[in-house]
Amino acid sequence: MKNILILSIATFLFLTSCCKEKEEKVEKIIINNSADTLLKSEHLVMATLWFQKSAEMQAIYYQNFKFAKMMLDENFKKDRFKIKKTKPKAVITDIDETILDNSPYNAGLIEKGESYNKESWAAWVNEKRAEALPGALDFCNYAKEKGIEIFYVSNRSADRIDATVENMVNEGFPFADKEHMYLKAETSNKTDRRNNILENYDVILLLGDNLRDFDEIFGNRGEDFGFNIVDKNKDKFGTNFIVFPNPIYGEWEKAVYKGDFSISDEGKRKMRVDALDK
Repeated sequence: MKNILILSIATFLFLTSCCKEKEEKVEKIIINNSADTLLKSEHLVMATLWFQKSAEMQAIYYQNFKFAKMMLDENFKKDRFKIKKTKPKAVITDIDETILDNSPYNAGLIEKGESYNKESWAAWVNEKRAEALPGALDFCNYAKEKGIEIFYVSNRSADRIDATVENMVNEGFPFADKEHMYLKAETSNKTDRRNNILENYDVILLLGDNLRDFDEIFGNRGEDFGFNIVDKNKDKFGTNFIVFPNPIYGEWEKAVYKGDFSISDEGKRKMRVDALDK
C-alpha cells in the first residue's frame, strides 16, 4: 500500500511538472509572437494614435482648410482680373489622409501585427467607411458655392472607383462622381492626370498630404530627403499648395528606406533609427 502511495505521488509530481513545462512553452511562444508583432507594427502605433486621439491633429486640419478657403478666394480674385478667361476654375485634391481618414485601417494592421498589403487595403476600401477629415466637407462645399469644381486625384486603384465614389457620396462630398475622380490605372505618377484636368480647367489650388500630390519633381527625395527641392519651391506652399500632416505613411517613409520596401522588418527598423539626427 505504501509503495502504491509513493508511486501515485511521484506520478502526480511528474504530470504536474510536464503541465507546468508545457504552459511555460506556450507562454514563451505567445511572448515571442508578441515580439514579432511589435517589430512589424510598433512604428505605426504612435503615428496612428496621434492621428486618432490628438486634438492638435483636429486643430491642424481645421486650420489648413480655413487657410485653403482664404487662398481659394485670393487665387480666384487674382484670376478674375485676367483679360482672357476661357476656362472654368477647379481645385485638385488628394483623397486619403487629405479629405478621408483611413487611420482605422492602420489600427487594424497594428492589431493583427501586419504591414500594409494590397489585399487588406482593397478590403478596407470596399468597406466604404472612411470618414471625412475635420474641415474637409466645409471646404469642398465652399468651393462648390463659389462655382469652383473639385477633382479628386488619388492613387487608389482605378478598380476601386465604385467603392470610393459611394464612400464619398455617403460622406456628403460634392462632385463625388466618376467624372471628377482620377484614380491610379498604371502609375502612381499623377502628372498626366493633372494635365488632363488642366486641358479644360484653370486649377487655382492643390491639396494633399504627399508632395507628389503637387508635382512629380518632389518624387526624387535624394540623400537630403527632398528638403532642397522644397526650399527651391517654398513660395508655392501656402499659395498654390496646401499640405496636410501624415505621420503614418508617405514618400517620406520611402525615402528613409531608399525606395526599397522589400527590406525586412528588422532592416526597416534599423534604417528608421539610423535616419534619426542625434
